[in-house]
Amino acid sequence: MKIVTDLERIGDQAVNIAQRAIELNREPQLKPYVDLPRMAEKAQQMVKESLDAFVTRDTELARRVCGEDGDVDALKEQIFRELLTFMMEDPKTIPRAIRLILVSRFLERTADHATNIAEMVIYMVESKMVRHMLA
Repeated sequence: MKIVTDLERIGDQAVNIAQRAIELNREPQLKPYVDLPRMAEKAQQMVKESLDAFVTRDTELARRVCGEDGDVDALKEQIFRELLTFMMEDPKTIPRAIRLILVSRFLERTADHATNIAEMVIYMVESKMVRHMLA
């Protein structure tokens, strides 16, 4: 039952991403989107795998999901630094860059929720609290 909250939050993040995408589509593309699609794919994979781990009670898969969270965090930081450079070079890019930064933040939060689900799977199967212990 506890994963329901994380699933609901993932849905909230999806709504936020969709709203920013609608806004971004009204303006020219700031830059080629390379890292955001990779980040989205990774977060989506983590959600799927965390749910697969739940259904199959697979703690190895759950641990793998937990280990992937750092990759998504690193992509978010990379996107932030790159977009910050755009904003510093041309202040007219700020509204678009902020929307892209928000999308990366929403994707990162989605990955965090997938990690939460994976951690709950480990607890459910092994009765071990791994929150904040896995890298």
